[in-house]
Amino acid sequence: MSLTHRLPARLVLAFALAFTAATPAAADEFTAADVQRWQAQYEAVAQQGRALWTDGNLGKNGVACAQCHPNAANVHPETYPKFQTQLGRVVSLWEMVNWCLQNPLEGDKLAADDPKMVALLSYATWERRPASTEAAARGPPAAVSGRGPLPPPACRAAPP
Repeated sequence: MSLTHRLPARLVLAFALAFTAATPAAADEFTAADVQRWQAQYEAVAQQGRALWTDGNLGKNGVACAQCHPNAANVHPETYPKFQTQLGRVVSLWEMVNWCLQNPLEGDKLAADDPKMVALLSYATWERRPASTEAAARGPPAAVSGRGPLPPPACRAAPP
């Protein structure tokens, strides 16, 4: 087949690809009802996380996450991944939560996809939501700078 016979097929392919790229993906299409349903599911998981956060039975020694981090204070999920001195490397938030579970709480690690871990992370993130659109426009609170008060000594334990 000569170049002149293949050229129209190439043009058709080019137009088809251009048209496909310009069409919004179906995955990006959702309704207000979808958003409401997803928000309700997220808030339900965050509430499960709050129950775990305040439960002294999450670990093995009766200590609850809320004793060092009431209302997820000083957790700052928006700053992860970051370097954590307790672990001596850059970690994700779930790794830091596991450090807390194993050290101050003397409990067991949770997998990143464990429903309890997802709930704990959802709660910590939920607590950091802006109180209003105006608050969101101002940016994160000054506490993100890390100059806030130190947590109780049990939370500052040395790494294993």
